Amino acid sequence: MISLLSAPSNLGLRPPVAGGVPGASKAPEALREAGLHHRFALLGAQDAGVVLPGRYVDDDATRPAELVRNEAALVSHARRLAERVGAAIDAGSTPLVLGGDCSILLGVGLALARRGRTGLVHVDGHTDFRHPGNSDACASVAGEDLAAVVGLHRPTLADLDGLSPYFPPSRAVHVGHRDDDDAADETRRILGLVLSARQAIAMGPVDAASAIRSTAGSTGYWLQLDVDVLDPTVMPAVDSPDPGGFAIDDLTALLSALAPGAIGASVTVFDPDLDPDGRYAEVITDLLVESFARLGADA
Repeated sequence: MISLLSAPSNLGLRPPVAGGVPGASKAPEALREAGLHHRFALLGAQDAGVVLPGRYVDDDATRPAELVRNEAALVSHARRLAERVGAAIDAGSTPLVLGGDCSILLGVGLALARRGRTGLVHVDGHTDFRHPGNSDACASVAGEDLAAVVGLHRPTLADLDGLSPYFPPSRAVHVGHRDDDDAADETRRILGLVLSARQAIAMGPVDAASAIRSTAGSTGYWLQLDVDVLDPTVMPAVDSPDPGGFAIDDLTALLSALAPGAIGASVTVFDPDLDPDGRYAEVITDLLVESFARLGADA
């Protein structure tokens, strides 16, 4: 059974304007309004509630250089999310975590590391591989989450409970960055498999999914979807839209091939503040229902 768990954290994002607050925290309820929970309920899913984040604070003027934005609140949320994700897995259900920004991957990774490490399939328009070893500008975990969960960030984020790395790098797959991504070469050196959006589309969903599963594991991996992997002509309601992403049909086919083998999934970075009439919430709802109807069926 799929369990829909809301994790409306915006703590890992930069402010949209000085003193502003990112809108990604509204995503789970915007998707509910678009009918996502009702449509999944018709498929037998259950609503597993919400893990609320702490207050977002734009602390750029006062934050010490060694901390990321909202670090204490972010770590607290990660620990609480880990408990809820772990409880769902222990109960035999398949969590579908609705973010929020992709810093929620820390909580997911912590939950899975506590139970024996699994593979990771990271589907994102960016590598999210900024870390202290390659940048002096670490501040927003939503651009650093993949590096953190494979053990490359500061221990205060990447080594909670002494469990670094939450996902073994050799079993981590990234799919979907654009060809000009600054960290792509480093990511290829460290992870088990890295495919740009262009490469994955050219391979086709069947061959791409086969290559991904041969690295992450035939079943039992976590599937992380950041909707900015879609081309901005399809999905502009994200924090950092970049041209060159997936079309809806291509992404649906790939996710549908990957979802049955996943132990769970998370969906992130949709910003309802950039979707005033709700049309893109409906696009995402259609995508998720079609792609994740069989989430966890083979895991």
